[in-house]
Amino acid sequence: MSISSYGSWPTPITSELVVAAAVRLDEVRPDGTGAVVWGEGRATEGGRIALVRRDPDGTCTDLLPDGGNARSAVHEYGGGSWWTSAAEPGVVFYVEWTDQRLRRLEGNDVTPLTPEPAVSRGDRYADGDVAPDGTWLVCVREHHPTTDGPATEVVNEIVRLDARTPSTPEVMVSGPDFVAAPRLSPDAARLAWISWDHPSMPWDDTVLTVRDLASGHETVVAGGPEESVAEPAWQPDGSLVFLSDRTGWWNLYRWPVGGVVEPLVVLDAEIGVPGWQLGGSRSAMLNDGTVVFARSSAGFDALAVRKPDRTVNLLDTGFTAIRSVRADGPDAVLCVAGSPTTEPGIHRVTTDGTVTTLRAPRDLGLDPTTLSVPEPMTFLSVDAHGAPRDAHALYYPPSGTHTGPSDELPPLLVVIHGGPTGAATPVLAVGLQYWTSRGFGVVDVNYGGSTGYGRAYREQLDGAWGIVDVADCLAAARALADAGRVDRDRMAIRGGSAGGFTTLAALAREDTPFSAGADHFGVADLEALARDTHKFESRYLDGLVGPYPADRDVYVERSPLHHVEQFATPLIVLQGDEDAIVPPNQSEMIVDALRARGVPVAYLLFAGEQHGFRQAANIRRALDAELAFYARLFGFTLPDDEGIEPVAIENLD
Repeated sequence: MSISSYGSWPTPITSELVVAAAVRLDEVRPDGTGAVVWGEGRATEGGRIALVRRDPDGTCTDLLPDGGNARSAVHEYGGGSWWTSAAEPGVVFYVEWTDQRLRRLEGNDVTPLTPEPAVSRGDRYADGDVAPDGTWLVCVREHHPTTDGPATEVVNEIVRLDARTPSTPEVMVSGPDFVAAPRLSPDAARLAWISWDHPSMPWDDTVLTVRDLASGHETVVAGGPEESVAEPAWQPDGSLVFLSDRTGWWNLYRWPVGGVVEPLVVLDAEIGVPGWQLGGSRSAMLNDGTVVFARSSAGFDALAVRKPDRTVNLLDTGFTAIRSVRADGPDAVLCVAGSPTTEPGIHRVTTDGTVTTLRAPRDLGLDPTTLSVPEPMTFLSVDAHGAPRDAHALYYPPSGTHTGPSDELPPLLVVIHGGPTGAATPVLAVGLQYWTSRGFGVVDVNYGGSTGYGRAYREQLDGAWGIVDVADCLAAARALADAGRVDRDRMAIRGGSAGGFTTLAALAREDTPFSAGADHFGVADLEALARDTHKFESRYLDGLVGPYPADRDVYVERSPLHHVEQFATPLIVLQGDEDAIVPPNQSEMIVDALRARGVPVAYLLFAGEQHGFRQAANIRRALDAELAFYARLFGFTLPDDEGIEPVAIENLD
């Protein structure tokens, strides 16, 4: 193996490879004809979500009209943007991104079902369910006021629509601040849904309600303070299965109508995930009562089967990241799943663990031995009061075609997920291997507040955002440096969205161990975020920081923008100009402050990007610019054959 300085290793994993034929797999569902439909977010097509149908003979067909984009803007994060109908095999309902209207797709015929934007006043739709006879459907509607009307808040409701022809939405559920997962019973006699109110988020306190549609009588099945309920699903026998974290872990429960809630699967592991997006599914019940579910333990997913005799067995599939689990026939489920050495694909898994791949991950042409495989890492950190506690991470050591000099240690890149309730996912991410294959060590931190370790771990961030997350990132970096695995003088930290805030907070302190940072559309001023963000997250900071403006002093103290006098670490900032979640002014405030202080800073603003980059050219430029930034600061050379454009760094001699 050739010897070359860490960071400068030649690698086949270029930014071009990262985006070439890259897709973000959305959801997967059977369509009732024996075919399977899934969504693909295609970076080379502007990030649009295409829908693909795979027939039983293996033929794959794009379903949407040219340029169609099945993407909802409900909650800004979307999800649940399309669904199929068991009553009408082959029919697909989807939300078109450009106007947010719900459409019915049958063969080549597309029928808009919701009013035009001029009439609907900017309404958005998502997360639907079709009645058993196929004539009507229910879904979430998010109503946005227009500038020419009264200045009212966004209203979230469940509405009923004709499933075949355009109609005026009929409001079925209104009142709660948020609603999700409207689901009709097999006989269409009952409607179940999830609701919650400010300042709670869906992983805090939610309520599962069932309404008898004939009498109007409503029953609260589960939920309330200190309980997060999610993913209600009616079963063929008329019972309702759902997730609840009443034991401290999101586990499975069953409610027979009129009966008492009973546990189906109770483990010290997470079946649920935070409801950032609508329409998710981590479990499916088969006709004989067998349940197939995904569960997360120590940061790694696995598929498991719960038989009617209550025995639970893990399936040996090799998958470590799993979502969109849907029943497909009497003994199998569909899912989107991947592993540390394979990107996510679409798979059919039987209850005995047999895997059939329906949509293979792309062929990267890489030698598997060059891929870095994550090592679970538990290390000592502190809580918000300074008391010692364990924190978790996934460490990816350098792994490529070269090795470093014997007298040199690799630089470290500390990666912060975009949570705060998110999680580092142990699945092949070419964008991460872009770094490890060049000689970087990468640690993906599951700081306190992250999902996958139970509610108590998730709640460690309550009132402590900017404290616990920062402490864990600093502790992870120092633990690796103390173990002699990385160069403590060349440690960088990077994160997007909430991870961008943690990045900035970790740098705006005198004792920071980092010598570089990358902020992707992160929060610099918590006050500005509290005043200028969308409805879904408008009270999120009440739990993470405190009520605003009552706790304004805490917001000021936690905001990196108010600690620029301690900020001496070079920073690169990357931002989309259409970001409604973290607007560009957040990035520009910190950039302007660093400019004024003479701190080295680079700023790249990407046109047409929202919260998270979707366009191939912009993804490439962001990666390469960040690499060029580190090369300049850490003193390694860029490969000549990749044509990486340097990045302008202000205040750097």
